[in-house]
Amino acid sequence: MDLSPRGREQAEMLARYLHSQPLDALYASPMKRVQQTLAPCMKNGTPAPIIVPALREVDFGDWTGLGWQAVTERFGFGSHEWLDQLESPGAPNGESGRTFRARVEPCLREIIQQHPGQTVAIFCHGGVIRMILAILLDLPLPKTNHFEIEYTSITQVALYPHMAEVELLNFTPWRDW
Repeated sequence: MDLSPRGREQAEMLARYLHSQPLDALYASPMKRVQQTLAPCMKNGTPAPIIVPALREVDFGDWTGLGWQAVTERFGFGSHEWLDQLESPGAPNGESGRTFRARVEPCLREIIQQHPGQTVAIFCHGGVIRMILAILLDLPLPKTNHFEIEYTSITQVALYPHMAEVELLNFTPWRDW
């Protein structure tokens, strides 16, 4: 799916905000909406993005393309339970939480290893953001349901030898800046 007109406006606001932030590296999912969100940011000296297939959204299998009401009707659980469902057994014909983590975690660890002490942006999806938070904060994936993750939002985590610290969570330049 393409970004909506509102999504394109949000991407422009994100780009304006990020142009005031120094970035050492930029990684991105290859998926279409991420690429469309990233496009306005590629002006004024932003580092060229490194496209990483492992940053694509979780494969929702039979849930793909369905609204939460349809998922509830067909599969018998509410929208607030989707992360629990991913953990066991996962979306029918899609990725389980275990498979999803096995894809995202090595990618995240490689990015961290390649950029110690640097500021890195990762353009990705809500599910990937939740998985990154679960990994860095040592949380079970379903616990990240306690965090709101909006479209075109910024979550910023500072990494220290002894801990990861969330500095921004769900900051939305299109609304908050």
